Amino acid sequence: MSEPSVEPIKYQRVLLKLSGEALAGDRGFGIDPPVVDRLTEEVKAVHEMGVALGLVVGGGNIVRGAIASQKGMDRVSADYMGMLATIINAMALQDMLERKGVETRVMTAIRMEELAEPYIRRRALRHLEKGRVVLFAGGTGNPYFSTDTAAVLRAIEMDSDVIIKATKVAGVYTSDPETNPDATFLPSISFQEVVAQELGVMDAPAVSLCKENGLPIIVLDLGRTGAIAAAIRGETVGTLVS
Repeated sequence: MSEPSVEPIKYQRVLLKLSGEALAGDRGFGIDPPVVDRLTEEVKAVHEMGVALGLVVGGGNIVRGAIASQKGMDRVSADYMGMLATIINAMALQDMLERKGVETRVMTAIRMEELAEPYIRRRALRHLEKGRVVLFAGGTGNPYFSTDTAAVLRAIEMDSDVIIKATKVAGVYTSDPETNPDATFLPSISFQEVVAQELGVMDAPAVSLCKENGLPIIVLDLGRTGAIAAAIRGETVGTLVS
């Protein structure tokens, strides 16, 4: 394992939330290896800073439970399919990270010991203490909860200093910048404003959990090289929700 750098950092323990769609790249579906290669380079750079890093990835590049249920599928079955998709994504990230020399563990909320460790909080904390990147997969293990909520739960359980949500845009806007060219970028915003204005940073239960536990969220552009590391150093990147 690479020796951690002595680079000054603001956040010592971080939970990174990636969307499943990020792994698909321009293809829009499945896993695009060159995209995963670039994403894992970003994760490796953060790991080499000496940060204790947990990671939660969605499954929307394979199946989105909420959308599948809207099409007529049983909601519980659809959500479990979505959870399995997150495990596939976590394994893809694990494979690429370990090829780069980063020691990892995949921990799942749904038991499947042949593939990964079951999620046990104390064991996860020990992995972080040993300098391993922990990939939390399988959501919360329960239907009707998003991977955003799972990410916040794991961040709180791991005593994280911040949760970083990496997206396709520079941060939080007053409306969707992809559909509204007049949308205004917001460098900072409160939890209350996010919920009141329905800005879609995360779903309401996830934002409420962050507010109750004093866990700040940084929303930034995953496409900007070095953005995650810059945010962890305390630089002004993306939008701070606090």
